[in-house]
Amino acid sequence: MAGKTIFKRIIDREIPATIIYEDDLCLAFKDVNPQAPTHVLVIPKKEIPSLADSTEADEAVLGRLLSVARKVAVDLGLTNGYRTVINCGRDGGQSVDHLHVHLLGGRALAWPPG
Repeated sequence: MAGKTIFKRIIDREIPATIIYEDDLCLAFKDVNPQAPTHVLVIPKKEIPSLADSTEADEAVLGRLLSVARKVAVDLGLTNGYRTVINCGRDGGQSVDHLHVHLLGGRALAWPPG
């Protein structure tokens, strides 16, 4: 991976972010360009470029990402529902080469998304 991604720089506290959850495996923070009233990114601290680059050795962190997304949704009071999204690759809409889960909520979300 060439250079640090913006997410790695957030993990390393080189750039600020509004962090709302952290444990040994994951970090969750508010998206700076929110697409819904609640828009949080949940990322692994391990640098995995995309879901396509994950391996069986990453199963625990992949499960943890979704568990953290659920916990954050509960903590933020998203009782009417929410959406989780993992974009994979350029055609999938991934803009940062560091695996991340979008947690979106706070309003009714349309389908299809785009």
